[in-house]
Amino acid sequence: MTDWQPTATLDALRLRARFNRLVREFFHARNVLEVETPALSLAGNTEPNIASFALEFSGRTDGAPRTRWLRTSPEFALKRLLAAGVGDCYELGRVFRDGEAGGRHNPEFTMLEWYRVGWDHLRLLHETVELVRAALALVGRDVAPVVTTFRDLYWQRLQLDPLTAGIETLRNALGEVAIDPDGLTRDDWLDLLMTHRLQPLFGADMLLAVHDWPASQAALARIREGDPPVAERFELYLGPLEIANGYHELCDSAEQCARFERDATMRAQRGLPAIPVDGALLAALEHGLPACAGVAVGVDRLLMALLGTEKIADVLAFDSAHS
Repeated sequence: MTDWQPTATLDALRLRARFNRLVREFFHARNVLEVETPALSLAGNTEPNIASFALEFSGRTDGAPRTRWLRTSPEFALKRLLAAGVGDCYELGRVFRDGEAGGRHNPEFTMLEWYRVGWDHLRLLHETVELVRAALALVGRDVAPVVTTFRDLYWQRLQLDPLTAGIETLRNALGEVAIDPDGLTRDDWLDLLMTHRLQPLFGADMLLAVHDWPASQAALARIREGDPPVAERFELYLGPLEIANGYHELCDSAEQCARFERDATMRAQRGLPAIPVDGALLAALEHGLPACAGVAVGVDRLLMALLGTEKIADVLAFDSAHS
């Protein structure tokens, strides 16, 4: 390899450093504790749409499995700290996802994740907007946020109700976008509408917060009963880039175990490898996770939006092709 130069400009690297400082000052002012948790775990991420890196540990294991998993997020470890009584906390660090490489993806990237005890997802949504607007100020920009529900977004832009519409309606709403329908679920069609019909039209100067998602897309969020029920979850978009995903966190260990089991069933149906469930997280939930809300921000995506680039390599010292 002769191309040894960094993929980001020096100005982009300086912006990252300024953002890191901003994060620490932002949370220090709010009495949110910075913590560090392991990058290697005995458990992986069971989510069927996320692939984890695995490696074999050659040292002493005291009977534990040799396979270790690189974290896709610090979420489970942070929740164990919350259950132990650490209080409001955050982590700024590297995470890893297999199979994710390209213009907007890198197999290792930086995630900022934090939790607020006693908050719900809507209160946390507004704090996330505050942080993003502070980041925009680093490059002399500001954007007024737009807050809407998942249901209203799809109705206003596509004239369909995403909580009740059938698969055929969702499929037809894709218009001329050609997709192989084999094996796709209703949630897959909703995701395709977001990525192919909605996100591309979000303006570069739009800061859009979308909350109260379909209950079928709850992930680790609470579900609020209603007709129909909704997941107490939000996502934040800066221009066409999704930069944050937050939840009013699920605290029920039995429900969490059931969701892990559903993940395992779906992975088996798709022919994906089985992933060991995080028993330590379930034990922490059983002990008692305080009512809280949490959010993860993709730092590299945010930096891309700040710089107006569609290439993640432009904000990384060295992307995966040059590391």
